[in-house]
Formats: sequence, C-alpha cells, structure tokens
Amino acid sequence: MYVDAHAHLDDPILAPREAEILAAAKEAGVSLIVNAASDLPSSEAAVALANRHDNVYATIGVHPHEAKTYSDDVEVRLIELSYEKKVVAFGEIGLDYHYDLSPRDVQREILDREIKLAALLELPVVFHVREAYEDFNEILERNKEYLSHGILLHCYSGSAELARYYVKNYDAYFSFGGALTFAKHKDLVLAEIPESRLLLETDCPYMTPVPHRGTPNEPKYIPLVAEKMAELKGLSRDEIEKITTENALRFYRLKI
Repeated sequence: MYVDAHAHLDDPILAPREAEILAAAKEAGVSLIVNAASDLPSSEAAVALANRHDNVYATIGVHPHEAKTYSDDVEVRLIELSYEKKVVAFGEIGLDYHYDLSPRDVQREILDREIKLAALLELPVVFHVREAYEDFNEILERNKEYLSHGILLHCYSGSAELARYYVKNYDAYFSFGGALTFAKHKDLVLAEIPESRLLLETDCPYMTPVPHRGTPNEPKYIPLVAEKMAELKGLSRDEIEKITTENALRFYRLKI
C-alpha cells in the first residue's frame, strides 16, 4: 500500500475526473491520499472531497500565494473546518518568493499567524517553501514552541545542509514527488534524511514524474517516485513502500 501524502484532487484539471483518478490510484496500489488546501475555497473543497471518499483525507490552510486573502473571517472558518474528522493537518502554508503572488511582508505575517493557529488546533503543519529559506528559518526559529505537533516540508527543494538542520532542530518530515525522477543532487539530500522521515507525494496535477512529464500528474504515478527513491537510497521499492507508508500514517496520525 502506498500513501500519496500531498495531492490537489480538487484542482480544475483533475476534478472532473475524480472517480476515474481515484480508481486508477487504487489499481496502482495507492490506497490513501491526503488532499492539500491552498486557500479557504480549496480548504472547503478538500474537506468535502474527503467526506465523499473513505481513503481521502484533507488539510486546511492558506498557501503563501494566497496570503493576501487571509482575514479574521477566513481564520474563523478554518477553525470551524478543523473540527471535521477527515482534517489531518494545517497547510500548505509557508513562503514563496519565486512568483511573489502575495507581497513578501504579507506572506511572512500570515505564516507567523498560521503557525500559531495550527498549534492552537493541535495539528501538524505542511510547509511550502520556495526560494525563501532564510526568512522561513527565521520564522520557524521564533515559533519553535508552536511546532510540537510535527512539520512536513512538502516537495522538499532545499539543500542537504538545510535538511540536516531541520532533522536536528525540528520534528521534521520530508515528502518527495516527481522531481526525484529528473532533478539533480537529490541523492545528496536523501542521504541526510533518516528513512523514518521520508514520505511520497505527487503534488498532482503538478510535478509529473518521468516518463510522463508534460501530462497532468496523478496519484497512480506514486510507484514511479517510490522506484526512484529506492534507487537513490539503495533500497528495494517494497522497502520504500513500507517505510513511507508507515511514516505518512505516523505524521498524519492515521490508523487504518
């Protein structure tokens, strides 16, 4: 059994094919999917989708791209959604300085606020970080007391040195997707991460693995990511399947 630890099944590219995509995932051995949110509407959609399917769970939160949409009213609704049984984490939240779709100062302010909210709700946190690690680390450091429920660095793009820092200083997990099949130096990064901290994800419909690049990503491609992770870690695919599934269930506090 595989777990897709981070997907976007409610994305307009995939949503019309919901039943087909979930059936294909099951056929590929992907038995559990965590659908991640990026703003209030997608938080609502993620919860609704999870409630339609026994094997789908949801996160809630506001992505750095959408930080400018955060408000007191949004926060109240996120708190309400957190009481839904299928909500397993707060995220994806963080900083993204590549596109700057929200002003950087707003991103930092909202990240600080969302970390504290996640702690209040006693939820683990799923982080998105792109080209912003220096500011991100500063925010983590000053909020360390609020990060006791575990953190997941989704689609981890940082260095091996940074991975070592997160492992040493935080209850950190790392998820990897299709980029493993085409990005360079991932073996060096994986070498710094204990096996007990590794998860698989698709981030679908994005980051499609080789040999399917150029088409929408789907949970059914998780075995391709597992195969590449096994190669880079010097393990069998079956071992990676077992390890990453156990880790995902532990991080998201799921029992099946």
